[in-house]
Amino acid sequence: MKPPYQITNKSLSLISAISEKIGEIKSARLLKPPTELRKRNRIKIIQSSLEIEGNTLTVEQITDLIGNKRVIAPKKDIQEVKNAIKVYSMLNDLDVYELDSLCHAHEILMEGLIDKPGRLRQKAVGILKGGNIAHIAPPGRMVVQLINDLFTYLKWNDDLLLVKSCVFHYEFEFIHPFLDGNGRMGRLWQTMILKEYSPVFEYLPIETLIKERQQDYYHVLKTSDNQGNSTYFIEFMLEIIDISLEELLGTQNLTVRNIDRIIIFKDIIKDNFFTRQDYLRHNKEISSATASRDLKEGVKNGILEKRGDKRITHYKYSK
Repeated sequence: MKPPYQITNKSLSLISAISEKIGEIKSARLLKPPTELRKRNRIKIIQSSLEIEGNTLTVEQITDLIGNKRVIAPKKDIQEVKNAIKVYSMLNDLDVYELDSLCHAHEILMEGLIDKPGRLRQKAVGILKGGNIAHIAPPGRMVVQLINDLFTYLKWNDDLLLVKSCVFHYEFEFIHPFLDGNGRMGRLWQTMILKEYSPVFEYLPIETLIKERQQDYYHVLKTSDNQGNSTYFIEFMLEIIDISLEELLGTQNLTVRNIDRIIIFKDIIKDNFFTRQDYLRHNKEISSATASRDLKEGVKNGILEKRGDKRITHYKYSK
């Protein structure tokens, strides 16, 4: 059954604005932002999502952990970050439409933090905010049916993925299918759904904007609970998405390196052979000499395989 919500004029306006920005991002070749920006944003995503849950590690400390440097911090906080780094590095190996995949992600995200991670809860739970009960989740006996219904909606409903990502996020938090880790999982899975809509969302730090508006985030969750639908939450999250895309467009003057062009082109050409001319047709802003240097660098780094010589040279991405 489709979860209850309405698409308001505000939502329609935001959907239109988001679609326009996605078009601009495609034109600016930012669907896969430059390597350093992707790395920086991934760290911000992890830090913000975990800080919402009380984690104390800074962006600098997470950067050090990724670089295998020693970090002095609570053991639990370090474990949370290591788990998140692992999960966010395997997003392309997860199936957004499968409950088993979500449970597997939860198992990794909560490893060493709770007993039996990845298992749907069977107990009753309530969410406390400031010593007060903010939400009483559905009984444990209803969790399996509710979460399966939610995945059925995600997989088969005809609504825009943009909308379904917001609805899924809200309904997931309402169901509260795990004993712990639901907040970070809900935000992670919305990213997974958005990534199906456009690859740009894999590295877009939506969680950072949620962290900046954390009290608003909790307020819209509670308001939607009181209203019995996710309409208000959809508007809020679409606004967050729109702002995050606007910020990405503000980076379009960043220097795109040859390695970035090569990685972006892989999404276009996939496993097919291609020539330098094919590469140039996509990268009209560079010269023939620059294209040759790009391809030579790709071969040197093992990203590309080269076939033939001179005019009959073809390239293919390595497995």
